Amino acid sequence: MVLQTPLSNVQLELLKMFSRDLSEQDLLNLRRLLARFLAEKASDELDQLWDERGWSDETMDSWLSDEGAPK
Repeated sequence: MVLQTPLSNVQLELLKMFSRDLSEQDLLNLRRLLARFLAEKASDELDQLWDERGWSDETMDSWLSDEGAPK
């Protein structure tokens, strides 16, 4: 297999860190850990966007009622 693009820094680091097999349970735990990390990162970025745009609970209610969904 020939790679078309170079690996990212995170891919390289993960390859180095996990050069051995993990048990199925450890692999599942790792997936959950990574998913939680990425979810928290996305949540933090959304919180920042929320603050920057001055959105409120009323903004969300408006979106939910389809009166003022963001474009």
